[in-house]
Amino acid sequence: MTFMIINPLMKKDIFILILMMVTVPIAGELNFYPINETFRISFAVPTFLFFLLLFRKIPVVLPGLLTAILVVGFRILIEWIKQENFNWNASFESNFSSFFFYLAYSCFFYLAKVSRFNNRLIIIGFIGITIEILSDIVELTMQYFVLGTTIKLAALSDILIIAISHSFIVLSFFTMIKLYEAQARERQIRKQNEHMLMLISNLYEESIHLKKTLVNAENITKKSYDLYKSLNGLKNEWMTADSIEEIRKKALKIAGEVHEIKKDNQRIFAGLSKLISVESFTDYMNLHELVSIIKRTNEKYSSLLGKDIQILYSIKGDHPHYHVFTLLSIINNIVTNAVEAINDVGTITINIERKQKSIEFRIGDNGPGVAPKHKNLIFKPGFTSKYDRSGNPSTGMGLSFIKDIVKQLEGDITVEDRIGGPGSIFIITLLVDHLIEKG
Repeated sequence: MTFMIINPLMKKDIFILILMMVTVPIAGELNFYPINETFRISFAVPTFLFFLLLFRKIPVVLPGLLTAILVVGFRILIEWIKQENFNWNASFESNFSSFFFYLAYSCFFYLAKVSRFNNRLIIIGFIGITIEILSDIVELTMQYFVLGTTIKLAALSDILIIAISHSFIVLSFFTMIKLYEAQARERQIRKQNEHMLMLISNLYEESIHLKKTLVNAENITKKSYDLYKSLNGLKNEWMTADSIEEIRKKALKIAGEVHEIKKDNQRIFAGLSKLISVESFTDYMNLHELVSIIKRTNEKYSSLLGKDIQILYSIKGDHPHYHVFTLLSIINNIVTNAVEAINDVGTITINIERKQKSIEFRIGDNGPGVAPKHKNLIFKPGFTSKYDRSGNPSTGMGLSFIKDIVKQLEGDITVEDRIGGPGSIFIITLLVDHLIEKG
């Protein structure tokens, strides 16, 4: 068994056809007789033209034929209801010519291929006037041959004026619809563009983090391989040759596995770069843009954890472009720790200030804070107070890693209690010269 699939445009045309077959006969009852007792002028004509302009898939001759039949039938029905001594022949004679008007109108409309001029309303107006005059002539001709009715040449001026008024009415409504459709398309396109810009922005943010992992993977690979080479020939009373060889193999294996991670990330990064049409990513970035990335990515991370966390930031002073991956390694790590420390709802603040040759970062949160007994331990490798849902502890390497980076940059990092409530503030001071591109 086969099913015919009707596309959206065809469905729309069918709906227009049904609406047209109902509306046009009713509009035809608003009428007057400017020329003779059988020549009727009504609001059905502009309504008919309006609907013909809306069809896209259905040939307009078919709607014209159906509407012509319904208009005549509806008029005869109305007269039958109104008149006590109804005469079928007289009613048919007074209404039959309308059939030829609507049929001729739709045929002329089809032959003129009016749909080609959908965006040229003046041309549609002139075509509409011409088609209506020709259709009126067809109707009058049928009345002349069947009923013998006559028409004075002076009445043609009335037909012209009526045709012009009908076209003006239709074009007014059609223009309003076109304007509405244009506005709707503009809103849709703007919405799609905003969505695409958001996707590209998100991809760009992720690509920044991904490139950072590439840098880290390259450093780990090199350090692991250097460790493998340094273990060669190392012997002492505590370690046998076999145990040293086992350690060397593990170091080499770590280097190989990290290298594979780097290669996979490179392929992903290349794909992302192609998607967002950026040939290369700079290693230095405007501070506002960089902190904005940290804000958005960590707000998304908090949402993923089912938390409602707001991240606020302020930047004071003049700042050059800073090294992206260095600041991401430091600031993003602390902000992520704060996101994980806050229970359900909270706020994280990032305040940055330029102080001559240094830059100070103050990252605070209203989480549980750092216990006094832990303040001297949190920067030591392996220390952690975070556990996952299964009770497994974190590696405790995050803050010790940050401490090591800050130390290499000849900077300083401390932690204080937040004033006026629970929480903590990490204060990081770095030399600007270590963060900017060397000329």
